[in-house]
Amino acid sequence: MDAEFAIRARGLSKRFGAVLAVDHVDLSVPRANVYGFLGPNGSGKSTTIRMLCGLLTPSEGDIDVLGLSVPRESEALRRRIGYMTQKFALYEDLTVRENMEFMAAVQGLSRVQRKARIDELIEAYSFADRQKQLAGTMSGGQKQRLGLACAIVHKPELLFLDEPTSAVDPESRRDFWEKLFDLADAGTTILVSTHYMDEAERCHRIAILETGRLVADGTPAELTRALVGRTMGVRAREPRRVQAALHASPGVLSVAQIGNELRVLVEPGSDAAQLQAHLRASSIDAEVSAIEPNLEDVFVSATHRAGTTGSDASARHGAIPG
Repeated sequence: MDAEFAIRARGLSKRFGAVLAVDHVDLSVPRANVYGFLGPNGSGKSTTIRMLCGLLTPSEGDIDVLGLSVPRESEALRRRIGYMTQKFALYEDLTVRENMEFMAAVQGLSRVQRKARIDELIEAYSFADRQKQLAGTMSGGQKQRLGLACAIVHKPELLFLDEPTSAVDPESRRDFWEKLFDLADAGTTILVSTHYMDEAERCHRIAILETGRLVADGTPAELTRALVGRTMGVRAREPRRVQAALHASPGVLSVAQIGNELRVLVEPGSDAAQLQAHLRASSIDAEVSAIEPNLEDVFVSATHRAGTTGSDASARHGAIPG
């Protein structure tokens, strides 16, 4: 396996009976990067992650993780990875420190190693005054921090995070992501699934999944750059009327109202002049201009190519609906 990559998967597929949940996905995850999985619920993110860490056997395909063949060498892999899901999976009737001690013991740390590592995490994750607090009495953000601390208690080389911030407030999400970048800076590779656009924008690289297929893969800058000239801003006195007219316009993939303005994504070959002409033909006075594309535009474009209509993703307010 190329030492540049922590994960390589080729032709990865998973069937559950007649359902093809993951459809011939190819992935290359660089080491010491935060690599994001973006997609709605049911897109195959969790299934893919579970195959990559050896919890599910693929129906087809080859997987190399940290130089090990998965699932054949899954047992050897488990001591080198961490895994955290969106659901709080620790023991609510144990204290903060007891949870960490239990996970450290499961990961094979000696008593001396456990004490040193847990003391380090207690300090780094601001649990000094909560060591004896029962995990079940903590807030969502505190549970999230404890879950992350337990997932990295054995200093894994690779960390899998399956929608870890889906149930916490924005401030806790920001703090959580700062900790992820601290880990990446120290050499940990992180694969994190999310349905939040602002989180995806923070990743070094992202993959977009739709109905089990990989429909886009690249850095946020690369993916948005490919859409330059296809995202329009429309200002008008009656935005709802304009929105209805634009939905009927040839070449329009999606229209979303953002405050008093409209954000419009068009197909390749369409431009602001064509939109302006269509609105004038409908006796609508509006100002149309090209604006900078963002990851929501990338998502709409990618999933539209994969067979999802633009209206399914036209107004998310920062998150993809399940």
